[in-house]
Amino acid sequence: MRDIGYTLETALADVIDNSITAGAKTVQLLVDTSSASPSFAILDDGSGMDEETLLRAMRLGSRSPLEVREALDLGRFGLGLKTASFSQCRRLTIVSRQNGQTCCARWDLDYVVETDDWLVQIPADLALIPFVEKMATTGTLVVWENLDRLADTGDPGQQHFIRRVGEAADHLELVFHRFLTGEKGIRKVKLTLNGRILEPFDPFHSNHPATDPGAIEKIRINGQEITIQAFTLPHHQKVSIAEWDRYGGRAGYVKNQGFYLYRGKRLIIHGTWFGLAKQMELTKLARVRIDMPNGLDADWKIDVKKASAHPPRLVRDKLRLLIDAIGASSKRVYTHRGKRLASNDHLPVWCRQQDKNEISYRVNPDHPAILSLMARLADDTREDFLKIIELVGATIPMDALFADISGQPGSVSGELMSPEALKHTVLATYEHLRHSLGRESIIAMLKSADPFRSQWELTKKILADVEESGNV
Repeated sequence: MRDIGYTLETALADVIDNSITAGAKTVQLLVDTSSASPSFAILDDGSGMDEETLLRAMRLGSRSPLEVREALDLGRFGLGLKTASFSQCRRLTIVSRQNGQTCCARWDLDYVVETDDWLVQIPADLALIPFVEKMATTGTLVVWENLDRLADTGDPGQQHFIRRVGEAADHLELVFHRFLTGEKGIRKVKLTLNGRILEPFDPFHSNHPATDPGAIEKIRINGQEITIQAFTLPHHQKVSIAEWDRYGGRAGYVKNQGFYLYRGKRLIIHGTWFGLAKQMELTKLARVRIDMPNGLDADWKIDVKKASAHPPRLVRDKLRLLIDAIGASSKRVYTHRGKRLASNDHLPVWCRQQDKNEISYRVNPDHPAILSLMARLADDTREDFLKIIELVGATIPMDALFADISGQPGSVSGELMSPEALKHTVLATYEHLRHSLGRESIIAMLKSADPFRSQWELTKKILADVEESGNV
C-alpha cells in the first residue's frame, strides 16, 4: 500500500480533498524541520469527526466507490487518507474535534510490525502530538511522523525535504486553484504553508486580455454532463518574462499543453492529449479544460490517487473531432506573423517553400534591396553573389534555432540593422517600389515588414529626411 505511486504532491492533495469535503474554509500545511525527526501536518477548520466516525475513517476502504456521493465530495475509494499518508510516513495520527469533543487515533506501521496485527492505537496524551495546540474549536489535524520517504537524517537542515515541500505547494496552487479563487458555485478555501498564503494558479491565464477562450462544448453520459472549453494562451510577446516562465511551468509549454481534467472543480490530470494527438511546438499554447462530475468516476477509470484517468469512448470521439480546431488556434498565434509577411509579395526577405512534406527557407532574390544591388553588379559578379545568397539559405542553423525558441522564446530575436545599413535598405526599397506604387502604399508596406517594422521610428525619420532633401 505504501507503493501505489503517490508523490508528496498527490498525497497532500488527497488529504486536502477530505478537508474540502468536510467544509473547511482554511487548510494549514504545517512543517517542522527543527528537530532530528521532522513532522508534517494538515490542519483544517472543517466539521470534524466524532470518535465513531474517526475510527471508521481509519479503516482501509471505509467507503464503497460505488456509493453515491454529494456533488462536491472529492473522495473516491475510502483509501486516500491512509494510503497517501503511508506513502510518506510510518506514523499517521489524526486528531479531530467536533462540538467541543476531541478524539484521536493513530496508525503506526512499526507497531503493526511489532504486534503482527492491524491495531489502531489511541494516544493517551494529546499534548505530545505535534501541532495539536494550533487546533480550533472544530476541525481535524492529520500528522505525519517518521517521514522515512521524505526526510533524510544525513541531510543537514533537511534542504531536500524543504525543497520538496516548496514544489508540492506549487502543485497545490494548481490542483486547487478554483477553490483558492472562490469560483462561483464552490466554497472558497484558504490554503497556507507555515503561515504563507498559497495563491491560485490558473493554468489557462483566463484573465489576461491576450488569452483566447473557445466556446463551451457539452457532452452527456448516463444523464450527467461533461463540459469542455479550449484556451489559447498569450504569445510570449504579449506577456512579461516572469509571466511567460510561470505559465510554462517546470516542464515547459510543450509538456503542459493538452487536456486539463477536473473532477468536482479539482484538477485530476493535466498536460496530456490522452493519446489523441502529439505534443508539438506549434500547439504548445493550447490547453483544454474538461469538467466532469464525481458520478462518472467509473466511466473515466479514476485511480486511487486521483492522478490518472481515461476518457470514455463517447468523450474520446468528441475530443477527436475537436482536437484539430483546438490546436489550430495555438498554431495561428505562431504562424500569423509569418503569414502576414509572406502575403506581401514585394518585401519578404525569406521565402518559405513546401515540397510535399519538406519545408525549406531561402533568401528572396527578388527583394528590392537585393535587386538594387544586382543591377549595379557585373554579370560574373552577379552570379557569384547569387551563389552566396544560396549558401546563406542552405546553412540556416535550424536545430539551434528550434532549441533556442523552444527553451527561451523571449530571448531569441533578429539582429537590429545599423543606422547606415537600414538607411541603405530603406532607400533601395523605396526607389524600387515607387515606380509601381503610391507613397501611402509604400509606407504601409514598409511598416508591415521587417527590418523596417522593428525599427519603424528610425525608418520613418530616414524617409522624412530623404523626402525633405528631394532625393526621392
